[in-house]
Amino acid sequence: MLRDITLGQYYQTESVIHRLDPRVKLAGTLLFIISLFFFSHPAGYLIAAVFLALVIRLSHVPFRFMVKGMKAIAFLLLITVVFNLFLTPGEELVSFWKLTITMEGVRTAVNIAVRLALLIVGSSIMTLTTTPSNLTDGMEKGLRPLKLFRVPVHEVAMMMSIALRFIPILLEETDKIMKAQIARGADFESGNLIHRAKALVPLLVPLFISAFRRANDLAMAMEARCYRGGEGRTKMKPLTYQKRDRLAYLCIFGYLAVSICAGKVIR
Repeated sequence: MLRDITLGQYYQTESVIHRLDPRVKLAGTLLFIISLFFFSHPAGYLIAAVFLALVIRLSHVPFRFMVKGMKAIAFLLLITVVFNLFLTPGEELVSFWKLTITMEGVRTAVNIAVRLALLIVGSSIMTLTTTPSNLTDGMEKGLRPLKLFRVPVHEVAMMMSIALRFIPILLEETDKIMKAQIARGADFESGNLIHRAKALVPLLVPLFISAFRRANDLAMAMEARCYRGGEGRTKMKPLTYQKRDRLAYLCIFGYLAVSICAGKVIR
């Protein structure tokens, strides 16, 4: 299950999406996520799914690898759907014991499930096709206007990039610790949900120690390289927009226009 989490991982291959400016991918991901909350009709979700499928096709990332990240949030998705299904008031469809399923509950549960699925897959494309260094540069460039309010943009972008990069590292470390404890007789599979949660408690101490050790090693490496923040730093590969980046922006705004027009026509 831990290996199924794709957020923060980078899939190395050659594609048009990989060559795009990170600012384009950041803006495209943000606009795509926002667009998912503009409509609640199946036609809108169909347009979003088709657009997402085309991007995945152009990225040359295997679809099964992209969907694999959904396994990690399956439990969270199930809880969200169940709560909306049974706790949303409205026109009654099915009633048993003290639970009632309403038409509005079904509609809300379906909308949230589809939105979360598209949101997770859409966000994974950005991290799977962008290296951590490019992601940091893109965030720093995109947040540059905040410097007017004395926000440490470079430091914020660096922290966000390191946090994303540490997700797969900590998951791999957790997997190693679990295997080591299983070899010593630990049991993480049997019992109900509460027993499994209690069995994971012994993982926290070695995991925190490993995380602090990695953070200390990273700090020492940055200090050894005379890292002093973003002031006065230059880029070996400065970000510049190419023709393909402008075409990508046109495609993104074209998708938004089609989605908005489809929503108005259907209404």
